[in-house]
Amino acid sequence: MIQWISGKVVENFQWSDSVFSLRVITESFDFKAGQFVRLGLNVGGEQVLRAYSVASAPNESILDFVIAKVEGGLLSPLLAELKPGDEVNITQPAGGFFTLDEVPDGDDLWMLSTGTGIGPFISMLRTEQPWRRFKRIVLVHGVREAQDLTYREFINECQQRYPGQLVYQPIVSRESLPEALSGRIPDLIASSELQDACGINFTERSQVMLCGNPDMIQSSREQLKARGLEKNTRRKPGQVTSENYW
Repeated sequence: MIQWISGKVVENFQWSDSVFSLRVITESFDFKAGQFVRLGLNVGGEQVLRAYSVASAPNESILDFVIAKVEGGLLSPLLAELKPGDEVNITQPAGGFFTLDEVPDGDDLWMLSTGTGIGPFISMLRTEQPWRRFKRIVLVHGVREAQDLTYREFINECQQRYPGQLVYQPIVSRESLPEALSGRIPDLIASSELQDACGINFTERSQVMLCGNPDMIQSSREQLKARGLEKNTRRKPGQVTSENYW
């Protein structure tokens, strides 16, 4: 049964003009890294809800949500205006099956994301599970502009804490960045440019998680299937696990 709890904003961190992290403290509740909750505000006497993945780890006292401000949206522009001390409603229990518990074992774990779809991966990387289960982890983040490459400091800390285990590959489509690739994730898979940049190929021992734009997910799944990687389900375990992020 879905219940409401009240959260208090402790920080509204602006990554860019269109992306922000809303950090909220609330009473503790259980969730798994990769799951989502719904945030809600009372607008004109009605509760307006939207689902957002939690980017913090399950054991952290402050919930972290990375959110894209949608022009003309009913909720995200209002969330973007919240200040420390303001309240926001949160549903519990958390939902969704985009968790590492649903992913079979393998050698390499690819985390392919666009935009705010990086959020659940940040939550997973804040736990011990991926570092314990996989020899190498590849985090790919596709955005339009470099300013939307979120959590860079945390990613750098992970690379220092787990040397040689994490590969981070940014992709920026609308400007040039020396360390970034340019283009769409499925196209870069098709040309093998992504694999070459990361120094790792997709094999039957790879596990791939996709989160973000539905077009990216669909096209990437097609490219991965052409390389012998199948959709992962509970009935038929495979190598590709996905979640549409809007």
